[in-house]
Amino acid sequence: MRPSTLAAGTIASLATLIQAFTHPGLLHTNTDFERIKTKVHSNTEPQLTGWYKLTNSSFANPSYTPRPQETIYRGKDGTHAENYPNLYKDIAAAYALAIEWKVTDDKTYADAAVSVLDAWATTLKSISGNSDKFLASGIYGYEFANAAEIMRDYDGWEESKFAAFKDMMVSVFYPMNHDFFVRHNDAKIDHYWANWDLCNLASMLSIGVLADNETMFQEAVDYFKNGTGNGAIEKMVWKLYDVDGQVLGQGQEAGRDQGHAMLDFGLLGAIAQAAFNQGEDLFAYGDNRILAGAEYAAKYNLGKDVPYTTYQNSDVTQTVISENSRGDVRPIWELLYNHYGVLKKLNATWTKQYRDMVVEKGEGAEGGGGYYGSTSGGFDQLGKVFIVDGGSHLP
Repeated sequence: MRPSTLAAGTIASLATLIQAFTHPGLLHTNTDFERIKTKVHSNTEPQLTGWYKLTNSSFANPSYTPRPQETIYRGKDGTHAENYPNLYKDIAAAYALAIEWKVTDDKTYADAAVSVLDAWATTLKSISGNSDKFLASGIYGYEFANAAEIMRDYDGWEESKFAAFKDMMVSVFYPMNHDFFVRHNDAKIDHYWANWDLCNLASMLSIGVLADNETMFQEAVDYFKNGTGNGAIEKMVWKLYDVDGQVLGQGQEAGRDQGHAMLDFGLLGAIAQAAFNQGEDLFAYGDNRILAGAEYAAKYNLGKDVPYTTYQNSDVTQTVISENSRGDVRPIWELLYNHYGVLKKLNATWTKQYRDMVVEKGEGAEGGGGYYGSTSGGFDQLGKVFIVDGGSHLP
């Protein structure tokens, strides 16, 4: 486990740089990439199907042209037009191109990926809009950091340009992540649903790894364990049940709708995977509390009954679990199943069944950015299995 260097709520010192991180070390490590290469080159399924999904994507084209903006607007503020699709589409391209480079060793893809990263590094100065700007700072922060983390060891990416990208992430995204944890947009502490906290937590933790900033990384870990908002794990998975000998955990958004209830576990998977690759096992924290919540969400969205306790905060009272968006397909289950079911051999029955259903609907493998929709929701996850090997622990 990494040592704690930051008290909860203390702002990270952006000058604190160390060399104790594993790189690349967010959703993917070099060990993962070596395994992916072997599977693809030997025409092994389902990795080969996932690979073709990647290579057939319009975002994996080395001729892709980025559209950087000085200010990204998400949420209508009454003055500016929303332009955030430019960002999430460019991130999808940078990430897909980065994976293509890692698997093929073709520098054409590497050069295309860093051209996207460089364009934003020298252009983006702020993120604005209405309160939705904090969704942008979170979701796109962690996704952008993942693309750059893969490219950091490319010898064709000049050190000064990599430094410029890191500086942009630290100066544009991180302050918003931190500010949301401290102020929650000046709302009541329980006003915002868990996904708002979780996406900003994913961003902060990922930027901490990218920037070799231990204090930033630890700020995110501390918030996951002890935060004041609904994204802290015991507020997110807030009610536990023993059902036929299995622990199930009711998520904070279960009474809202199932699209957001499952998004929470997509974000938790990204958070826990990145922390795990750095020696901090958040998957196991709280007696595998993420697993309890994932099993609850997966079981209900497979059409099964689950217990439900009325959820109440300062804004809402929800007496029944929501059927809205029940059964939605998102690329989040492969990662969770492979960690809990394959690596740790724990009971992940419902998570596996949901993974299998998503794979079947995805024609052999989970999809990635844009595969499940052309609007922002289709880009809320990078889609690790779209990139051939979503579990990090597949044999």
